[in-house]
Amino acid sequence: MPRTKKQEIIYTIMMVIVMVYGMVCYNIALDTKGMQYFIFGAALSELPLMGVVAFVLDTFIAGPIAKKITFRLFTPGQDKQIFIILSISLLSLWTMCPMMSLAATIFFKTGLSVQILPVWLGTTALNMPAALIWQLFAAGPLVRFIFGKAVMN
Repeated sequence: MPRTKKQEIIYTIMMVIVMVYGMVCYNIALDTKGMQYFIFGAALSELPLMGVVAFVLDTFIAGPIAKKITFRLFTPGQDKQIFIILSISLLSLWTMCPMMSLAATIFFKTGLSVQILPVWLGTTALNMPAALIWQLFAAGPLVRFIFGKAVMN
């Protein structure tokens, strides 16, 4: 876990890249009715825009909310680290998924049309389970491992 503001920024950038890339691949696969090789390259073109959006939302909204709630529930040093990690991960996902789904709906699906609400709700419903699995079993462990080896040592 990051200990300094600089480490927190590095960790957030790493997590944003891995989460956004994975979720963009997932959404393109949904749109094209299946996973194909071109998706891995196509997702890179959306990464800069969605990455910046995710970084801003996580830094100023989702991250502070997740940490505030987590540190009301758990005390570092007293409670198991895994509970703190899972709480921050799940609470971040709970706020980030709807916000990022709204951004994707506006940028790539409907714009600001009258259909924005139902499309956003549908997008969020499809993204939430995938984001949960991606965060808990792939992105989260991968980023924590790399961060621990590269930044913390």
